Amino acid sequence: MKKFFLILLAAVTSMTLVSCSDVKNIEEGTKEEPIKIIAAHNQTSSESPYQAGLLKFKEVAEEESGGRIEVEVHAGTIGTEEPELVQKLVVGAADVVLVSPGFMTRTDIPEFDFFALHYLFESYEHWEQVLDGEIGEEFAETVNEKSDNDFKMLGYWSAGARHYYGKKPIEDMSDLNGMTIRTQTSGVVSDFWEQTGAIPTSVSWGELYQALQQNVVDSSENSYPYFVQQNHHTTKNGKYITETAHDYTTRFLLANGNRFDEYPEEIQDILMQAAESSVEAEREAVLAQDEEYKEIAIDAGAEVNQMDTSEMEEVAKPIQDELAEDLDMTETLEKIRSLREEQ
Repeated sequence: MKKFFLILLAAVTSMTLVSCSDVKNIEEGTKEEPIKIIAAHNQTSSESPYQAGLLKFKEVAEEESGGRIEVEVHAGTIGTEEPELVQKLVVGAADVVLVSPGFMTRTDIPEFDFFALHYLFESYEHWEQVLDGEIGEEFAETVNEKSDNDFKMLGYWSAGARHYYGKKPIEDMSDLNGMTIRTQTSGVVSDFWEQTGAIPTSVSWGELYQALQQNVVDSSENSYPYFVQQNHHTTKNGKYITETAHDYTTRFLLANGNRFDEYPEEIQDILMQAAESSVEAEREAVLAQDEEYKEIAIDAGAEVNQMDTSEMEEVAKPIQDELAEDLDMTETLEKIRSLREEQ
């Protein structure tokens, strides 16, 4: 009898151990996999303000979700050209991307071109007031509706004030006559530069250093952090910087709205919180780096000058008027101009 009870006890113990093991395996098998977010921009420099913004997005999303969200940040590693990133967003190879207005017009949403207009904003503060207010909200809704939810606006980033840099300084607009300038070669951006007398020329961002060095283009335009980080100011045709401030730039942080809507509401809220934090971090990085990289350029031998931009601003106005009329955004343009007058 004693032997029987020992055998029975051993059997029960064995069944209990198997049962506990099975429960553990079931629990591990049903453990929720983290939601993986691929976030990308086209700048290859780890010092880029874009990188600062997306790293903040990653930090907040992962911390606030307790690990339920995992963000993978790509700095130019899945595309150094913005059309590549947009395509990856649409087909699902990326979840969050950063893009500029001019390139987004290729998505058949011409309204994107509005924020590529030169001399639309008088200052960074003017830009911020417009994008963080009613106009920014209305534009986000327009983008979402016209894209059939392919594009959801997560936030507006800045790329600072863009300036001319080239093989010679410009003292007035006539100095641009006949000069090739690396910029967009279609749309309102190229229209503006053509009206100044310059010749818009297409060169990929990754090849621009060599193009400036080898006299392929006479000049380019961008904000300090971006062209100085790429050492454009050290090239043969990048030494002279004229602070034209022709564009207080807007960058769009976009998600695919259709996939975004599939996430649980709690996850959506966390992603929006992460996006808001990224906006703040990226803008702070831009402002801090603008002065920092200007000094770096000067210390390296670059020459900086200012000019009266009123003639260039006059060139920009009819281009603004025409596009606003074509897009049925004349009222929006007038609102922006009235806010400019209040500055």
